[in-house]
Amino acid sequence: MKILVANRGEIAVRIMRAAAELQMETVAVYSNDDAGSLHTRLADECISLSGSGVIAYLNAERII
Repeated sequence: MKILVANRGEIAVRIMRAAAELQMETVAVYSNDDAGSLHTRLADECISLSGSGVIAYLNAERII
């Protein structure tokens, strides 16, 4: 089972750490300017979103 974490920052990090404790894989989405963020380093898989900043995370149809 994999969990898609469509968030960034502290919330995403907490979710990924909890998932790791439960031996669940995580998938992070990230904008261009978040490529090196902690949530991308903790995720088992990463998918780049087109765009930068918060706007990249707001297109739910594109993320799914």
